[in-house]
Amino acid sequence: MAQIGTDCLAAKAFLEAGDVVGIPTETVYGLAGNALNPDAVLRIFTVKNRPAFDPLIVHTDTLDKVNRYVTHLPDAARQLAEAVWPGPLTLLLPKRALVPDLTTSGLPTVAIRIPNHPLTLHLLSQLDFPLAAPSANPFGYISPTTAAHVAEQLGDQIPYVLDGGPCGIGVESTIIGFEKDQPTVYRLGGMALEQLTALVGPLTVRDHSTSNPQAPGMLSSHYAPRKPVFLLDPGEQPAETDEQTGALVFTDPLPGIPLENQRILAPGGTVTEAARNLFAHLRALDQLPLARIYAQRVPPEGLGRAVNDRLKRAAAR
Repeated sequence: MAQIGTDCLAAKAFLEAGDVVGIPTETVYGLAGNALNPDAVLRIFTVKNRPAFDPLIVHTDTLDKVNRYVTHLPDAARQLAEAVWPGPLTLLLPKRALVPDLTTSGLPTVAIRIPNHPLTLHLLSQLDFPLAAPSANPFGYISPTTAAHVAEQLGDQIPYVLDGGPCGIGVESTIIGFEKDQPTVYRLGGMALEQLTALVGPLTVRDHSTSNPQAPGMLSSHYAPRKPVFLLDPGEQPAETDEQTGALVFTDPLPGIPLENQRILAPGGTVTEAARNLFAHLRALDQLPLARIYAQRVPPEGLGRAVNDRLKRAAAR
């Protein structure tokens, strides 16, 4: 079983030996390995049971290091990087040859970011290679937001989980690429569109793909519990309200469903709170003896768009 601790030197030793470890970020926990070592990258795909056509996000700790792995930064990309990093934003940029094709699933671009977590930034500063780190969960399942979630899901396959406490944001990073220098959102995430628009102007938002993703996290069915999920619009009532029904709601419980089968995303009424609680509450409902889960969409503003995106994909099955 994986050891859980706060020893960056232990994590560093495993990574330098070509192994993979769990690491905290401000978004979700990642399953990290040497992004420049194809054997370590293959280990990530194997542990997650992730299809090789789904590219990985590369993590490092300074903009100078980012320049080692990409051929150039468009002006809008540099503007975003300088304003946001470290933070919940991934940039899709042309890769240099030293980044293995396995890491990028054969794409000419690499998804890269600087995470905003002190433990992981310290770890990255001690390494002479970047870390490929998708979410530390079996492929397609709910993303982990605590070290215990990682150990529970992958602990028999990895040696160590670096414990940085609960994730502060709770949904994956926003991914932006640049089509003819036009900033294009490939995945909604932990940075709100309003914030990004204020920095670089109008954005194009791309739909996710089912078979040939151009960036990480674009598949239609993802972030899903093992139990079927059904979406509800605000004010809509579930079709079934028996003892085997669970509900994930924004602020108020639904009538007819036992309260112990419900989880409230945002007792304080904010979409930021909903994002922070989303995956932990989905996981809690998935562990109850339920036949189905109804999930209520949240207001489509700020991080609410990312929450609704994850709920839509959790229900896609």
